[in-house]
Amino acid sequence: MSSQESAELRRTPLHALHVARGAKMVPFAGYEMPVQYPAGIIAEHLHTRAKAGLFDVSHMGQVTLHGVTAAMLETLVPGDIATLPEGRMRYSLLLNDDGGIIDDLMALRFGGGLQLVVNAATKEGDVAHLRERFGASVGVELHDDRALLALQGDADALAAQTAAERSAAGSNANTALRLPSPFVHHPRQKTYSPSSNRT
Repeated sequence: MSSQESAELRRTPLHALHVARGAKMVPFAGYEMPVQYPAGIIAEHLHTRAKAGLFDVSHMGQVTLHGVTAAMLETLVPGDIATLPEGRMRYSLLLNDDGGIIDDLMALRFGGGLQLVVNAATKEGDVAHLRERFGASVGVELHDDRALLALQGDADALAAQTAAERSAAGSNANTALRLPSPFVHHPRQKTYSPSSNRT
């Protein structure tokens, strides 16, 4: 990637970590994203299939809804948000006025409020649609300064639990990242980790 191409792309909060670990960076959805590490794509694929892999998806739109109730959100998505338990997320779709699909998303109930994760390429349009439909009496806040990680693979729950236990014990000297226990918010680390089957 040329320096001019790189200068025009956004970077996630984990960009420096990827570069330090030798990632090959490529343009994706307006961001400079890692496509592979020195071990190679096949090794990464096999490891994720056999165990687990951690993916930086910080380029996706992370949206906090201020003053938006589940009933209000349900006017724009076909999913059941009202019964969504605290700390859990639900896959759904963002719809236009005719019921057509604008984007797919994940809705999360957290801290008594609602948050969304939308696709990177459509996040500005999604936020504009939400703001237009909800009006000025509520807030729709897009966060560009947050990291977002997806842990995938057959052993993802075990990997998350192991990382959380090591982090809680303070034995993270050999890890580049601290992870919280599933469904637990850590205000000091400003992290939380709901579970989803969405990839």
